[in-house]
Amino acid sequence: MMDEDVTTIHITKALSSSMIVELLNKYSNLEEITCPPSVYKRTSKTYIDALRRLGIEVRKKYDWGAKSRSNDIEFYVRKLSDEGLSAKQISQKLDISLNRVYYLLKKSEAEFDNRKRKHDHAEIKKLKKDGLSAKEISERLDIPLRTVYYILNKK
Repeated sequence: MMDEDVTTIHITKALSSSMIVELLNKYSNLEEITCPPSVYKRTSKTYIDALRRLGIEVRKKYDWGAKSRSNDIEFYVRKLSDEGLSAKQISQKLDISLNRVYYLLKKSEAEFDNRKRKHDHAEIKKLKKDGLSAKEISERLDIPLRTVYYILNKK
């Protein structure tokens, strides 16, 4: 039975001479054969060249399987993280697992610190930059002097 409407087919086995004859008999208007990269590697270059001379291209096709659904979610996770929401808050807001939030943040290489801190490190560093001494920062924020030194000397 010939199928004259088909111009492109996808194969999952390496081409052989008998398979080529069978395909040419079955699909008379064949213009393109697609296959996964692994099958393409196993197919003889002689067969690929012979088919090209007949006007049939053999191409690798990668877009098989499940499609990624994280593109939009990744954007929103990053945006919410940049707005200062915690991973748990992002997880609840977008209705996705906490592990998925951490995965997407790591994947997007976001600057994200998931540790809770007793003291605001950014504020301590800002006060130091503004010219206050460690002792003055300690007194102003009512935190131990040793803690101030620890935060300021941390790399």
